[in-house]
Formats: sequence, C-alpha cells, structure tokens
Amino acid sequence: MHNNPSSRFYLVESNMLPEIFRKVVYAKELLQTGEAATVAEAASNAGISRSAYYKYKDSVSPFQDMERGRIITYHITLRDRRGGLSTLLSVFAGSGANILTINQSIPINGIALVTISAETTGMTSSSEELLEKLQNTEGIKKVEITAG
Repeated sequence: MHNNPSSRFYLVESNMLPEIFRKVVYAKELLQTGEAATVAEAASNAGISRSAYYKYKDSVSPFQDMERGRIITYHITLRDRRGGLSTLLSVFAGSGANILTINQSIPINGIALVTISAETTGMTSSSEELLEKLQNTEGIKKVEITAG
C-alpha cells in the first residue's frame, strides 16, 4: 500500500474492478500459498505480465487483508509524570492495538521520548482515531507516526 498520507481506500465489489486487479490478487494468493514458486510463475498462471504484477501488487489487496500485519511506529514526546507511561499504554490498549515494542529514553528536562510499534490487526478504532486520542491525552506533548 502507498504510504502517501493523502491516499484513500475504497471498498469496491471485485466484479466492478478492472480484471487486472483481480488477476494481481490471484497471483499474490498463488505466491502466498506456495502454488507458485516465483513471481514469473504466479503472473503467468494468473494471465498477467510480471510488470503488471509489480505495478499493482502493493496497491490492491482483498478486504480482509487490508489491515492484517500492518505495523505502525509512533514517536511520542511524553511529560515526565507519575503514571504517564501507564496512561499512554492504556490508550493503546483501549483501541485494541497489539504493542510489539516499547522504547523509552531517560527523561531529560521533564520530557521522555517514547517509541512504540503496534500492530493494527484487531483494533477497535482506526489508526487515525488512535492518533487523535493520543494527541488529546494529558501528558503527551507530541505524537508522530514515523513508520507504517
């Protein structure tokens, strides 16, 4: 998927899509299941060129795969207050995000830098809603998404 912040996602019935998109998804499935050992084999079996596969492979996915395995890394500036990290983690827990890593620096001048990588699978709110909740949480000065 494109990391362009202005990218939008649309839910479209597969029969409304150009055939090339359905074939790219099929080629991806052949690779994932091991039915095709190479991109060339998967593309050939799907009836598309390798260049068409590479052109669209990152932009088209079945609906149930859209958020699966997506990892977002947040860089957070946190005020050094008792319970601050706990409050931060409860925002993630409340959204259903699966925290994979946490790295916190030693507070300097009352500020700690925290980096959290979280998987979005199973979240009860969108990534944008989580970002907004974090930005509005007391004790959090700044939140940036640095990867995802």
